[in-house]
Amino acid sequence: MPATNQQPLPNPASNFNLFSIPQSFLLQIGTASIVLLLITEKATVKALEAIGEASEELFRGDRLPNLDFPEEHETNPDENTYTK
Repeated sequence: MPATNQQPLPNPASNFNLFSIPQSFLLQIGTASIVLLLITEKATVKALEAIGEASEELFRGDRLPNLDFPEEHETNPDENTYTK
């Protein structure tokens, strides 16, 4: 059985020496920051995907310059010279 001389608890709030912040305000700030982080995360993922696709397009074979490869030469082991 509860004691009759107990005092009710004060309104829950974060007390700092000079002022108090209500819990509802802290909840609003926390919710807004979480929503902002989620939106930022989605935008970052889309940006990174776009950068990846752009880099793939950059290194596609049809966009690279044609390289002049030397003709294949056979080595004559006796003369140490190259012949065609």
